[in-house]
Formats: sequence, structure tokens, C-alpha cells
Amino acid sequence: MKVLGIVSEYNPFHNGHLHHLKASKALSGANCTVAVMSGNFTQRGEPALVDKWARTEMALLCGIDLVIELPFIYAMSSAEYFAFGAVKLLDSLGVVNMMSFGSESGSLEKLSETASILSEEPEHFKHMLKESLSRGKSYPAARQEALSSYLVAKYNHDSLSDILKNSNNILAVEYLKALKQLSSNIIPMTIERVGNKYNSVELSDELSSATSIRKIVAENSWSDARQLLAAALPNQSLAILEREIELGRGPVFPSDFGMLLFSLLRRMSAEEINSLPYMEQGLENRFKQAGESTGSYEDLLGALCTRRYTNTRMQRILFCLLTGLHKSKFDFFNQNGGPAYIRVLGFNETGRKLLSEIKDKAGLPVITKAANFKSSDLPRVSDMLQMEAAASDQYVLGFKNTALRKSGSEFTRNVICFSS
Repeated sequence: MKVLGIVSEYNPFHNGHLHHLKASKALSGANCTVAVMSGNFTQRGEPALVDKWARTEMALLCGIDLVIELPFIYAMSSAEYFAFGAVKLLDSLGVVNMMSFGSESGSLEKLSETASILSEEPEHFKHMLKESLSRGKSYPAARQEALSSYLVAKYNHDSLSDILKNSNNILAVEYLKALKQLSSNIIPMTIERVGNKYNSVELSDELSSATSIRKIVAENSWSDARQLLAAALPNQSLAILEREIELGRGPVFPSDFGMLLFSLLRRMSAEEINSLPYMEQGLENRFKQAGESTGSYEDLLGALCTRRYTNTRMQRILFCLLTGLHKSKFDFFNQNGGPAYIRVLGFNETGRKLLSEIKDKAGLPVITKAANFKSSDLPRVSDMLQMEAAASDQYVLGFKNTALRKSGSEFTRNVICFSS
């Protein structure tokens, strides 16, 4: 069986995702596709529009055969940790032959060359990176500047640093770095992104970004949003999104957690805030002051963000605060080999057959029923799963239907199974 791996958020699954899936299948000749998908929180440091179970259904109905969860600690991380966690899972399945990812570049050669330089970190590059950071640049901007300086110094031209200007390219480079780091046999391939950009807030008919789709849902009544989104989402995705909204399980937005965040910021000391991931000395005071001087989520984020402190980084810190993820735990898992288990969210008949093979070949424990691992004798497994449960218990507080906000859903929801 030729098995293709894809890393995804599907937040929500839209026509651009469908294009990528179809193009990847055609290029690879795969007859089975596995998606490693973020759970209830995403790489931008935000809660997902609808929960992971609904998004798993979207993926399965639109052509994915097996959906594996990227644990919360990696799903809401910077590109490097996000990519490593996802690639580690694909590699640990023991059955994935190929991996496909989208990129603005569309050139695997350029992406691979960039990944090699960033993996090797030549002295000139490291020096320039440190210098750029000392001038107050954000890490992404500093890294791009350092790469450009290195290329000009070594080759007298810069043909690669523009790669790091685009979100999908950045993730693509990190996927390639992770494959190198793991000495994986998975063959990478890239599909050039079509339609509007990843961060675009403008809807553009059939090939719109997930960002623009979420913006439409946020700013319109559902009846109006449904009409606007009809051309941007596959029918299956649109129907599931509509069902979740009607049930009160969505839409979920960062601002839904504003009062909870204010309560935590005002109660916690600066020292406690400083124990969160992605913090640096002195930034805790900025969070403390912003929590005391603003009263809405939007104003809070506005008071936190600067040229150095990006929106995404500040949101990650806020939702680490909400879910109780401390830097010590974050560092422990990221410095000790990546995800502790393979969590199955859903499968169809093809995925079911592949899952039988995975259980024989996987390099990590395979979880199809989380309750069985709630008190696992494998400490890393139970610890990571308990963190996932804590994140989900906070996520459901964003549901509009208050009857659905009960805790414990991580251990009661069943794997999504579709028969052919």
C-alpha cells in the first residue's frame, strides 16, 4: 500500500485543502492518505472554529482515510515544534511512504536548500541572527535577515531568503528539517499553494484561506455567512459546520475566552506569568499591565503586540495561560523525543485496514480509546494525555450551548468511524 502523509489543521476544511489533497494523491499515486491534524487549538495560538471531532468528519468525508491527532503541546507551538511533532508522528506510524505539504514556492529544491542551511546553522548565520534579535526584530524577521546576509556573504547573491516571507514555505522548511533530524525514509513533495494567501482576510470565491472563512463566520449571522461560504467550502464541510453551529458547539473564537484570561492575568503574579512558554525576561510585566489596563480580548492583544512581539506569539502565551501549560512541561516534552503516543481521531474502511498494519509497526502506543490510557503505566503517555484533556476542558467553555460545557469529553468521545 502506498501511504501518503499530510499535516493539517482543517480549520475548517475548505476547497484549497481539497485541491491540495487531490493534487497530492495524483502526484504520489497513493491509495491511502493519513492526516496528522491539530486538535482543539491551532498553530496560530487560537482555539479551532469547531472541535477536532467535527473537523475529523470533514476530513474523512472529503477524502482523508485516517486522522491522527497532533497533541496540544505541539499543535499550538512555533513552526519548528509544530512540524517536528507532526513529522515524528508520521514517521512513527511505520507505514507512511510519502509526505505532501503546500508551499507558496512550489520548489522542493529551494525549500530543501533553505532547510539544510537552517539545520546546519553556519557561524555567519548564527552571528547575524543574534545581532538582528538584539536590534528588537521578531524571530521570523531576524532569521530571514540572517539567512539573506549569509547567502550574500557566501555566494554574493540571495536567492532563498524570500522563502521565509510566507507561512506555508516556513512550515515546509520545518517539515524538511524534521525529516532530516529524524533520518526518516519518508519522501517529501510539495504542491504550490493556489488561491489567496494563508493569512489573507479577504474571501475569494472558490479558493479562500481559512483565515478569511473564519472572518466571515465571525462577522455575519450564520444565514448570511452560509451564503457567502457556499462556494469556498466542500458541501460536506459546510453541512458539518452548519450542524455544529446549530448545536451550539461553535463557532469558537479567541474572544470567547477573554474574561477567563483577564481573571487569570489579574490573579497571577508576574513571576507565575513568567513561567509560561514563549516568555522572556520582562515580558511578564507587559502581560500584567495589559491585563489590568484593558477590558476586551481585542484590546488586550493590541496592548501586548509590537513589531518584536507578534500576534501569534502573544496568543500562544495567552492560551498556554488558559490551559495551564507551563514552560517546564513544554520544554520537557520538546526535549524528550516528541509526541508520546499516536491518537486516532477517525478512519474510513481504507483507514481501518491501514490501522491494523500500524498497530503492528508503530513506534509509539496507538490510542483509539483515551479512557484506557487515562492512568497509563507509561508516565509520558498519561501526562501528555492529561494535558490534552485539560486543554479540551477549557476549549468547551467556548461553546454557545452551556449544556455542552461539561468537562471530561476527552475520555468520553468516540473515534469517528465511516464505513464505505
